[in-house]
Amino acid sequence: MLLVFPERSPAVRAASHAHDDELGAVLEVTDVAPVAVPHRIRGRAWVSGWLTRVSVRAAPGTATLRLETGDVSVDDLWGTEAVEAEEFAAAEPDPLAEHEAELLQHLAAAHGSEVQLLRGLLGERTGARWAAGTVAVPLALDRFGLRVRFVGMRTFDARFDFPEPVTGVGGLRRAMRTLFEAAAG
Repeated sequence: MLLVFPERSPAVRAASHAHDDELGAVLEVTDVAPVAVPHRIRGRAWVSGWLTRVSVRAAPGTATLRLETGDVSVDDLWGTEAVEAEEFAAAEPDPLAEHEAELLQHLAAAHGSEVQLLRGLLGERTGARWAAGTVAVPLALDRFGLRVRFVGMRTFDARFDFPEPVTGVGGLRRAMRTLFEAAAG
């Protein structure tokens, strides 16, 4: 991983004086939901390894450090898991990741009633006593489906899988239409 820091940052100074990859580091990434919802932290990831300075300069006044990956672990809505460094390096970005925040905000603002109807797809698992006053908030979106947080007397998350993985926003429109039609029908 290449990380860009201000030239005078402590990380750059430490990496500049380190020898033979002796500067261990841990990068912690926190994923916060882009919509207003209780318990907004969707996950955390930790990437540990060794920092070295590289000659690539991103912009004036900055320095680039390389984090050679040793260990990666993820704790998110789906559970806690260690990820192999090779698997991490070979991972392809989700085609919706770049637009996820704006898509979730759009779903919450413009399609709240349709998102609310998705609760009907859960059947009796959620119980009728939690139905009154429950608000549905789109929480996470990826090529495989949509996660919704239902907030009411009992707060819980539900995952709604798409019939097939989507490859972009066009496929997402079709997948969401299919979900909404199933919930309305």
